[in-house]
Amino acid sequence: MVKKGLSRIYLGLIFLFLYMPLAVLIVLSFNNSKSRVKWGGFTFQWYTKLVSDPIIMDAFYTTIIVVLVSSVAATLIGTLAAIGIQAMRRSGRSIMLGATNIPLLNADIVTGISLMLLFVRFTELGLSTVLIAHITFDIPYVILNVLPKLNNGASAHTYEAARDLGATPMYAFFKIVWPDIKPGVFSGFLMAVTMSLDDFAITYFTKGPGVNTLSTMIYTELRKGILPEMYALSTILFLLALLLLLIMNYRSARETKVR
Repeated sequence: MVKKGLSRIYLGLIFLFLYMPLAVLIVLSFNNSKSRVKWGGFTFQWYTKLVSDPIIMDAFYTTIIVVLVSSVAATLIGTLAAIGIQAMRRSGRSIMLGATNIPLLNADIVTGISLMLLFVRFTELGLSTVLIAHITFDIPYVILNVLPKLNNGASAHTYEAARDLGATPMYAFFKIVWPDIKPGVFSGFLMAVTMSLDDFAITYFTKGPGVNTLSTMIYTELRKGILPEMYALSTILFLLALLLLLIMNYRSARETKVR
């Protein structure tokens, strides 16, 4: 009993250390005072100023465009790549899986600098280069979410049997392959959204003048001093990430229950 109680206390301290800064951030976003040590009353004024700030809203719209376009593109490319990898022989599949894991293990700053050097050689930095960079580093997350569903789902023989019986490639894909990989595709899409929303290093090195996402805008504004609007913005970003996590966990629990 004592050992069990100590383990719970230890676990509680770990979670307290992890989430106390976030709790303080959320509380400060509703503080009517600009002071970080004095409570000035409850208010929504920082959220109101956040919405009315043209710099922040422009960064927000750019972030939404980058996240949605890159996530959809990465999901399509990653799903097709996963199907192609699954159709390879074992040796080729191992090589491609190794190549897929490299961007995940590589530091973001290395990826960002290498993409920047590539872009400046052939084009100018701007919104298009940010989109290409986000698609590039989102694709491996989609592949690694879709591949397990392909491995555990219907075999290629079922697809070939449907083709032999007269089904078109698209019809056979959506009737046989798609139901098995749909949860993985959705999870990969949510993972891509989370990574794009959270990214800073790669965006910072591949964006051009006048292009700002929320992460790069926050970094720029912090040089001038921490504004209360940043607390409100960070709270919104945290809640968005939490919502995505809850959706992913809900879908995972639902799939487990169905099985």
